[in-house]
Amino acid sequence: MINYWPLIGILLVVAGFALKLNPMLVVTGSAIVTGLIAGMDPVEVVSTFGKAFNDNRIIAIVWIVLPVIGLLERFGLQQRSAAVIRSMKNATTGRLLILYLVYRQITAAIGLHSTAGHPQTVRPLVAPMALAAAEKQHGELTEDEAEKVKAYAAATDNVGLFFGEDIFFAIGSIVLIQQILATYGYNLAPLHLALWAIPSAIVAFLIHSTRLLILDRKLARRGA
Repeated sequence: MINYWPLIGILLVVAGFALKLNPMLVVTGSAIVTGLIAGMDPVEVVSTFGKAFNDNRIIAIVWIVLPVIGLLERFGLQQRSAAVIRSMKNATTGRLLILYLVYRQITAAIGLHSTAGHPQTVRPLVAPMALAAAEKQHGELTEDEAEKVKAYAAATDNVGLFFGEDIFFAIGSIVLIQQILATYGYNLAPLHLALWAIPSAIVAFLIHSTRLLILDRKLARRGA
C-alpha cells in the first residue's frame, strides 16, 4: 500500500509560502519533516542534505556573488547606472530594454545564461536605468508607474532567456524535448531542434519589443 503521509511536506511548503515565512526555513523544515515521516532517522536526513549539497556544490557560488552585488549597490551602483542614462539625450525606457533584450537573447543563444539575470543585472543595473530613462523623459513617476517599469525590466530578462536558451542545443530543455519526441518515434538531432527555436525567438523579440515601445507611448501620454 502506498504511503501518502510524506506528501505532508508539500502542504507545509504551501502553508509556509502562504504565510510569507522565510523560504529557506520553510523548504528545509518541510524536507526534514518529509524525511522523518518517510521513516528516515535524523542522521540519515542530515546525511541526505549533505550529499545533495556536495553533489550540487556549485550552488555555493551564490553566497559569493550576492555579497559582491550588495557591496556594489551599497557604494552607489544603482545611482551611477541611473546617472549614465540621464546623460543620454535620446534614451527611453523602451529603447533601453530592447537593447537589453537583444543582449539577453544573444548571450543565452550561445550558452552564456549566467552573464545576466534578475539578481546580478536587472535589480542593480537594468531596472534603475529604465526608471532613470522614464523620469528623464516624462518626469517623476507614480509608485504604480515605477513598479510597472520594474516589472517590464524583469519580464525582458525572462523573455530573452526563455526564448534565447533553446537556440543553444547543449541545454537541458533541448535534450528533454528530444527524448520526449523519441518516445513517440521522432528521432531528431538536438541541432535541428535548436534551429527551429530561432523563429520562435525572433517572434518573441518582435512581440516584446512592440510591448516596450507601447510602454514608452503610455508613459508619454501620462501627462497629456
